[in-house]
Amino acid sequence: MKNVSASLRLTLWFSGIFLCGFVLFGVVMWIDLAYSLGKGRDRTLNRRATRFIELLRATRTDSPSRRQARFAQLADVIPEGNLIQIRTPDGRRVFPTDDPSPGFPWPAWTPVARPEYSTVNVNGHPTRVLRFPAAADFPMVVLVAGQLEDNRNMLARFTAGLAGAIPAMLVLSALCGYFLGRRVLQPVDQITGTLHSISIGNLSRRLPVSGAGDELQRLAETCNQMLERLQDAVNRINRFTADASHELRSPVALIRAVAEYALRNPEIDIESKEAFSEILAESVEAGLLLEDMLTLARADAGHGTPVTEPLELAELVEDIGARLRPLAEAKKQSVIVRTSGPAWITGERVSVRRLLSILLDNAIKYTPAEGRIQMELTTAKSRAVVAVTDNGIGIPESLLPRIFDRFARADPSRGEVSGTGLGLAIAKWIAGVHGATLTAESREQQGSTFRVEFPLVEPGTPQVTLGHKTEQVS
Repeated sequence: MKNVSASLRLTLWFSGIFLCGFVLFGVVMWIDLAYSLGKGRDRTLNRRATRFIELLRATRTDSPSRRQARFAQLADVIPEGNLIQIRTPDGRRVFPTDDPSPGFPWPAWTPVARPEYSTVNVNGHPTRVLRFPAAADFPMVVLVAGQLEDNRNMLARFTAGLAGAIPAMLVLSALCGYFLGRRVLQPVDQITGTLHSISIGNLSRRLPVSGAGDELQRLAETCNQMLERLQDAVNRINRFTADASHELRSPVALIRAVAEYALRNPEIDIESKEAFSEILAESVEAGLLLEDMLTLARADAGHGTPVTEPLELAELVEDIGARLRPLAEAKKQSVIVRTSGPAWITGERVSVRRLLSILLDNAIKYTPAEGRIQMELTTAKSRAVVAVTDNGIGIPESLLPRIFDRFARADPSRGEVSGTGLGLAIAKWIAGVHGATLTAESREQQGSTFRVEFPLVEPGTPQVTLGHKTEQVS
């Protein structure tokens, strides 16, 4: 039951409980029906015996022939009249004179002081027998018998009907249970869907509150309070990151300027020159890191909405390939750029160039010397796909789901490859803002492929402003 939905579990529980209740109800009703039918048969036999006793008392003064005729007349109008006998205490039959039911297994003859019931079997059919004491002109015993086949047939029909109703009731209870479960859990699905759509970019969104005063309302209110606290915390972090990045730019720029000025001094000694060169390199890296952090902080704050224009993507791909090819050649790598023809998209030129540069630059960084890198543009249906493939170190399988997170690095040593660890996070954000999707495939020590898919537009599409896509920038 681990992977079964709550609505299905409720359906199963509801159906099971309903089925058990229905079966218990059927068993109780069967027992009650059997008891009622048995008691009804006994009362019928009792009434028949009473009518003959009343006739005995009414015919005390009649002649034997007259009495026999009246007994026979009554027996003819009573159902199963051939199964009625009147005997004296010594067992002599008073009525009828001739036995109309020869071979009937009447119980062994004994006088009785009160009515007694017994059941005998006649050719496989159960029959109820009543021995009823009577006092007329002398003590007598009236024997009345009645078949139980009708009772048994009625019980059989009831049992068959009950058995036939169980599947129908089970299906009905399952449908009702599923309907009720879905109806009850529908607000939970709405809460789940809303929570699933909330990310860092749209923490201001809140769950709808039903106002029913039930547990679901309290759950929605609690989630809204939690989202409010999260939004406040994220806003504080974003403000701190943006402020810190902004404030640190000036001292880092000053350090870089001082280092560059010192390196221009022709009288500087070798050791100082090496020190200032290292300071300059580190200040450049720190400046890039601060710029990236500031970019992401602005994106988190919702200030990353670009003004876009129609762009010819093939031209950008070829331009980026030509610009970064010298970096690859310095590592004796080969960079192959392929395009399948013009592909027009809507985007901000600077941002799209940065996205493509990040992907190609990462491939160069994480591909060893003499490696092979391919940047290919293809079009399919209404999408333009740029794929950057390398045969570098690849990405560990455990890291692949988090490769677009901030400061995620494919190289565990982190020091062997330069970079801030924010490039792919920025690339993911740029793709989201432009309505594109960025995905990664990789096998460790065999290489990686990054694909970004842009929606195609017709050439000459008017300039538009893209709304900021509410997507978490990892």
